[in-house]
Amino acid sequence: MKIYETKTAPNPRRVRMFMAEKGLLEKAEFIEIDLQKGENLTPEYVARNPMKKVPVMELEDGTCIAETMAICRYFEESYLQAPTLLGDTPLEKALIEQWVRWVEFYFFMPTGMCFQHTSGYFKDRMNPIKEWGEDCGRGVAKFMKFLDGHLADKEYICCDRFTAADINAFTTVAFARVVDIRILPEYTHLQSWYDRIKARPSAQV
Repeated sequence: MKIYETKTAPNPRRVRMFMAEKGLLEKAEFIEIDLQKGENLTPEYVARNPMKKVPVMELEDGTCIAETMAICRYFEESYLQAPTLLGDTPLEKALIEQWVRWVEFYFFMPTGMCFQHTSGYFKDRMNPIKEWGEDCGRGVAKFMKFLDGHLADKEYICCDRFTAADINAFTTVAFARVVDIRILPEYTHLQSWYDRIKARPSAQV
């Protein structure tokens, strides 16, 4: 299989961390896509993903799967012998999905919007609204405070073990640095959690 990605982008990193935790990195060929040059806008790429985003996974039969969590779900269901990251029991699956969605909607997406609307990185193909980006940045900072409180008595975000929720939150915290949003010194619980995740081999991919 092939995975079309931009290595520095947070969504592909989420997929790589997921694959690394399950020992699946060698299953795929990773192909770099230059977003700033618009390689995701070519007819060939749009045929793989009409949303024009990264990453996209192309299977050997030509089937293409876009969206980070859809790709992760494919690996979770296809390699049952590997450690599970999306839950074993109905309760675990529900809790992990809850947290994945919370991180996605209230943390990851606002971080992305802050970047797109304040950095000018995609100003040639979108109408950046600086005030909207700045407001999204304030939302990101609020979610970090929420996470710090949540992690006061927990090593991981949910289910008392490492899951996709940790991957998604960790990569978001790391990505937020590009818009100068960092863990505040007083957020000691969030910092300890971040350091634990960063020490995992999968965080180096």
